[in-house]
Amino acid sequence: MKQSYLEDEEVQRHRWWILAAIGLFTIMATLDGSIVNIALPVISHDLEIPMNQAEWVVSLYLIVICALLLFFGKLGDLIGKIKIFRIGTLFFVAGSFLAGIKGNFSLLLAARAIQAFGASMTMATNNGIITEIFPFSERGKALGMIGSFVALGSIAGPGVGGLILAHLTWGYIFWINVPIGVLTIILGAFILPADLNQKSKQSLDYKGALTFAVLMIGLFTAIFLGQEIGFTSVLVIVLFVIAAVSLWLFIKIELVQTNPLISFAIFKNQQFSRSLLTGFLIFVTNFFFNVISPFYLENARGLSPRIAGYILMLFPLVQVVVAPLSGAISDRIGTKLLAIIGLCLILVSQLGYLLTNLQTPLWLFAANVGLVGLGNGIFQAPNNTTVMSSVSVKDLGIAGGINALARNLGMVIGISGATTVLFAAMSSHAGRQITTYPAKTPEIFIFEMHAVFLLAFVICLAGLLVACRRKGEMKK
Repeated sequence: MKQSYLEDEEVQRHRWWILAAIGLFTIMATLDGSIVNIALPVISHDLEIPMNQAEWVVSLYLIVICALLLFFGKLGDLIGKIKIFRIGTLFFVAGSFLAGIKGNFSLLLAARAIQAFGASMTMATNNGIITEIFPFSERGKALGMIGSFVALGSIAGPGVGGLILAHLTWGYIFWINVPIGVLTIILGAFILPADLNQKSKQSLDYKGALTFAVLMIGLFTAIFLGQEIGFTSVLVIVLFVIAAVSLWLFIKIELVQTNPLISFAIFKNQQFSRSLLTGFLIFVTNFFFNVISPFYLENARGLSPRIAGYILMLFPLVQVVVAPLSGAISDRIGTKLLAIIGLCLILVSQLGYLLTNLQTPLWLFAANVGLVGLGNGIFQAPNNTTVMSSVSVKDLGIAGGINALARNLGMVIGISGATTVLFAAMSSHAGRQITTYPAKTPEIFIFEMHAVFLLAFVICLAGLLVACRRKGEMKK
């Protein structure tokens, strides 16, 4: 068996087709984290459940993914990343089919859990597979395209979901994955190679995996429930305590394990750690915008969802075009300079949002949306290249899992943080509890929107400072 995919002529001949197959599934897995939001009112009505219960269709998906990413990243290192990816595609398609069946709420939640189980397997291994298959001279471009697929799936969900709901029932939001997924599975059966190392003799850290899963489930259940029933609720406090204890146990277990789920030594690699932290902070920043912008465009400015969707789609569309170009350039000149340029553009866009008000011309707001897409397109590819190229081949799976976890944590914290800050600030300003857009007092929303974007500006600035402290470039 070949010692490297780089030595396999057939793999190298099909490497861009492999990227296409993995990228297509990456879009679907990330898309399903956001596409459901727009359908929640319809699902709530059809299944006769309260809106706050319907929101668990989204929350459960994100929680399961975060809980399992590190486990499947490590498992991919032990038994083969491509094997884990293939199994994940099957679970995801099966879950998508079940989720589209109009049965009851329990069936929908179970189907979403199956979807998330499969999605976590593909997310944990996609970057590792690409890093192993592509030569360093093309790795930035390839990882840039994967970053584009992640961005497209994460940001385009509401727009795609709205288009489907305009013509079909909500079940098709899930069923659209089935034919695309089957096509990808068939394509993968012909072009995805066998894993280089079929099985490792190392044992899997089940104790670490279990405590980490409890940590993620406890933490994010507390966050989502806290937004519904208040963070001073006894149940929410208990869940936060469970998460804290699980974190302590996880660290204690990992420090004594022979083959831990995460070897904390990987974080001593400053290129890996700083790039990972920067990526996390930028995902938090981006999802602050994702939460606030629909309120601003549809409620404050009175635009239709269709027009608002067109404006917001500038973000992923610009990023999808720019990211592969940035990746290709980073393959030639290095990653640090491009990452910093991208971060500076994102920072300028946050300043633009901070200055936005009810009189801001829509063309200027749209230009700002395009600017943040440009900044992300320039930043994400070289940053992903640094994260994945700074670790040894044996750690690619867990590095990919950690990288995907950082993205998902950034997304969840961005969503929950933005809404928590926004509604808490509006409630404090108004002297009463506010949990939605204040239709009669838009000036309160605008004032507190600025508070949210000020926090986003500070978070983005922190990411820029971390990136500037990163030393050196990746060696070819």
